[in-house]
Amino acid sequence: MLSSGKIKSVDFYRKIPRDLTEASLSGAGLSIVAALAMMFLFGMELNNYLTFSTSTSVIVDRSTDGDFLRIEFNISFPALSCEFASLDVSDVLGTNRLNITKTIRKFSIGPDLRPTGSEFQSGPVLHNIKHGDEGDEYSGDGSVSLTAHNFERFTQHHPILVVNFHAPWCYWSNRLKPSWEKAAKIMRERYDPEIDGRILLAKVDCTEEGDLCRRNHIQGYPSIRIFRKGSDLREDHGHHEHESYYGDRDTDSLVKTMEALVAPIPLESQKLALGGNNETENAKRPAPLTGGCRIEGYVRVKKVPGSLIISAHSGTHSFDASQMNMSHYISHLSFGRTIAPKVMSDVKRLIPYLGRSHERLNGRSFINHRDIGANVTIEHYLQIVKTEVITGRSHKLIEEYEYTAHSSLIESLNIPVAKFHFELSPMQVLVTENEKSFSHFITNVCAIIGGVFTVAGILDSILHNTLRLVKKIELGKNF
Repeated sequence: MLSSGKIKSVDFYRKIPRDLTEASLSGAGLSIVAALAMMFLFGMELNNYLTFSTSTSVIVDRSTDGDFLRIEFNISFPALSCEFASLDVSDVLGTNRLNITKTIRKFSIGPDLRPTGSEFQSGPVLHNIKHGDEGDEYSGDGSVSLTAHNFERFTQHHPILVVNFHAPWCYWSNRLKPSWEKAAKIMRERYDPEIDGRILLAKVDCTEEGDLCRRNHIQGYPSIRIFRKGSDLREDHGHHEHESYYGDRDTDSLVKTMEALVAPIPLESQKLALGGNNETENAKRPAPLTGGCRIEGYVRVKKVPGSLIISAHSGTHSFDASQMNMSHYISHLSFGRTIAPKVMSDVKRLIPYLGRSHERLNGRSFINHRDIGANVTIEHYLQIVKTEVITGRSHKLIEEYEYTAHSSLIESLNIPVAKFHFELSPMQVLVTENEKSFSHFITNVCAIIGGVFTVAGILDSILHNTLRLVKKIELGKNF
């Protein structure tokens, strides 16, 4: 058994009897200063321990979200009708997807960019519309020519007025003309305007009546509109509630459609037509209420350089490039999966600068201020960089795509478009949280306490010996 005396011999902290120690005023002051210094340094160390720190590195893209990239958007075009607004996607690998409708929605908008009604239903795309024979000529005029002066009178006089808005230079208008005039003559013979008057076929030359066509939001030629007496509202910001005809354009199809429109209207009462029959429902759809359109939704694209293109498109209509204005306002444009606001808020505590370029174009407008006829295409060049954030404690992975944007307005020889070129960087930014160990924190605290205590002891010894020396000198002692 070890005696207590032998155990005491290994004591590193030998005690000095209290009666051999001496307290001084300078030592007391230095002790207070040392205690305050310890508290201050301890607070700094604790704050450093609780503060997040990160390291940033650039590595080759190691995407975990697949080979496709999601693009979300909400873009308003004040001068592009939803009737012809088309969203296309193409890339360098040869992918060409035209008139995407499955994942997007379109709303007619007014001058204030607010929707004027429910979602605009584009309906099925009719690629093979039947026309009359190209060699078929018809010299007569079965339809009535309308102008801005008599248009209102005719729409209010006949229960149904079917108008062909056309342009003499348009190929599709010229293809329609013989069939239209024949159908108009047949309908005039069956439903004499003077005796019956339930339906009338008319036409408007948009090169002569530009203002009238713009008031009816005509952007493609020919556009066949079906006006029903009493249903066309003109007092509400110029909205026009009528239908567009997208069916076959041969004489027999036109006559059959017109007959279906007249059938529900009794001759003696000439009441407002309430609808057609099932055979023509696919050919008739509501016309756009206004001349603007908001396009929102998302598309998935391959992670290669490509383009998102919004333009006026139709396989059976012509467009006057000088009248097309692709000015637009971007409410939202982002890449990748949507990050919940709470998650983004939590991450910004770690990385305050994250997310500043995630929606770089949001809230910006791109307006064509040039004169009509400039054929202005608006292009955006987007370079996308992926950022991954890995937190040290929960190992939560956040993936975000940030991008730079450069925009330009250029003259185009073709129909103007709004084009978004995108290119993904082969590199990505990796942000990792540096986790701090508790043992390191305790070690630093001990170092602070021991270091301050030691330094204070040295200073106290120097101060004490200095004061003793000064006193000896004052007493004249030789040492």
